[in-house]
Amino acid sequence: MLQLPNQTAFYKGKVRDVYTIGDKHLAMVVSDRISAFDVVLPRPIPFKGQVLNQIAAYFLDATKDIVPNWVLDGTSLPNATIGLKCETFPVEMVIRGNLTGHAWRTYKSGARELCGVPLPEGLKENDYFAEPIITPTTKAHEGHDEDISREEIIRQGLVSEKDYEQLEKYTRALFERGRKMANERGLILVDTKYEFGKIGDDIYLIDEIHTPDSSRYFYSEGFEERQARGEQQRQLSKEFVREWLMAGGFQGKEGQQIPEMTDEFVNSVTDRYIELYEYITGKKFTKEPITEAELQAKLTDLLSRL
Repeated sequence: MLQLPNQTAFYKGKVRDVYTIGDKHLAMVVSDRISAFDVVLPRPIPFKGQVLNQIAAYFLDATKDIVPNWVLDGTSLPNATIGLKCETFPVEMVIRGNLTGHAWRTYKSGARELCGVPLPEGLKENDYFAEPIITPTTKAHEGHDEDISREEIIRQGLVSEKDYEQLEKYTRALFERGRKMANERGLILVDTKYEFGKIGDDIYLIDEIHTPDSSRYFYSEGFEERQARGEQQRQLSKEFVREWLMAGGFQGKEGQQIPEMTDEFVNSVTDRYIELYEYITGKKFTKEPITEAELQAKLTDLLSRL
């Protein structure tokens, strides 16, 4: 844990460390920790924090014409971002372009509604929806986020109707931009989530967007053919880590042991994250190692200029 000037609060998430600076700013450090099945794995993945921070910076910059975002400086440090402190909405805006993951499991169980959104008959796993659907979740501080409908969000007063309508508009516009950018890279942005906050009456996009930790991508090439044959789609996400854990008998359940994370495995995960970065952004990744002491010194300098 760092000690930063004028620090007033600290929050340690599974992957991110968030420092509140005074009452107007945040410093978010994206660690090399990796989680799966809601469990933080015992060994960090070198440069994973840098990968996620730089992908987020790339997409936040590319969407700031759609909605203002919290970032003041997301590029001076490889694995940290400084930005505005917002009052966070207690919901996450999940948007889905395809019947995949949780939506597919719900559909497969026989349900034809998700978060109040009706689901048509006759769909197969990974099929496109006629248009993307928004399936919000509550934002849990502990445990799992829970599905919730638009109507219930407004009824409970979690978000006002006026603000929620704006969140939906921003969510659809961001997803459309994300899909367009993914398509240019030979990818399909399948589903993702966005978080928003407010300063006064103004809504801001917060946290990170379109990273492999918060989004699912398929490869475009061969998608239709695989669908026609009923085959699994090729994914660009951290699904390979979950698959490795499941192959070792771990799914986050009580009594299960995490398989040994060998140096070879850890290095292979680093390589996959770098591959993700380069494929998604089209940019060459440059490793920028930074010690905790260097990070603290540089953050302290940047914060002193706010």
